[in-house]
Amino acid sequence: MPLQTFTSRKKINGSRMTAVLLCLLLAGPLLLVAGSPVYNANNETVPLVLWHGMGDSCCNPLSMGAIKKMIEEEISGIYVLSLMIGKNVIQDTENGFFMDVNEQVSMVCGQLAQDPKLKGGYNAMGFSQGGQFLRAVAQRCPSPPMKTLISVGGQHQGVYGLPRCPGESSHICDMIRKALNSGAYTDLVQKHLVQAQYWHDPFNDDLYKKHSLFLADINQERAVNETYKKNLQLLEKFVMVKFLQDTVVDPVDTEWFGFLKMGQAKETETLQESVLYKEDRLGLAAMDKAGKLAFLATKGDHLQFTREWFNANLLPYLH
Repeated sequence: MPLQTFTSRKKINGSRMTAVLLCLLLAGPLLLVAGSPVYNANNETVPLVLWHGMGDSCCNPLSMGAIKKMIEEEISGIYVLSLMIGKNVIQDTENGFFMDVNEQVSMVCGQLAQDPKLKGGYNAMGFSQGGQFLRAVAQRCPSPPMKTLISVGGQHQGVYGLPRCPGESSHICDMIRKALNSGAYTDLVQKHLVQAQYWHDPFNDDLYKKHSLFLADINQERAVNETYKKNLQLLEKFVMVKFLQDTVVDPVDTEWFGFLKMGQAKETETLQESVLYKEDRLGLAAMDKAGKLAFLATKGDHLQFTREWFNANLLPYLH
């Protein structure tokens, strides 16, 4: 039987409840892990940094805690740091909803720089929104050096849409969609709702480029930051995992750095078809030509995979 891991939801009082409902509807962390060890590590290992997804925490024994333990079982002697954003697990969970992403990235950069075990470099693995957050770390904080970045269901071109809701209350989904469409780029929402900072509205591209505090910046939408471009290309590998039956992330193409064509919400384009790639604003075209990009796909819904699949497809990148 596969182990179904999930995150418990913390009670958050007052005016935050509506925002929490929105976030829970946008994505619910779910990992399926099963099987037995199949990988033997070499004597020398590279440290690994993990960043969890929305609604999860660094140390939940049924999700990130299980992933950390599994990796430690597979790779003898590896140092695994599962990031805690805040002073405790409750803060860590809440900050995944409410703490400015740029502040989170800055906090993590400081934490990594102060960890003596990471001085020689490290690999990084981000789950769901943790994928794009760790990419921001790679672009902004090259020391200590990130060697390989693995994005597991990350949304590198953001999200637009709410394809699945828990339960049967479709009217709630409609309400949330309207709230995002009308208010995602207001200063108040941008500063206090994490998911709004990677909300990418193809019908309001100008608003997105002007007011997105996080995604528009790391994706070079307003201007080309040569430092971001240089730092990202320092990666030895950038691995992106797409879930082929993903009912949480919309559009799913964002997990491979693709997105919707602007001005409509049906047709998508791949990374290679995008302006970002054609103008090589972030260095991804150069990385692709150098064989540094890896596009992996697996059957299943968002963040669902077996231990065998993980071992066969992701562990080889953690040398």
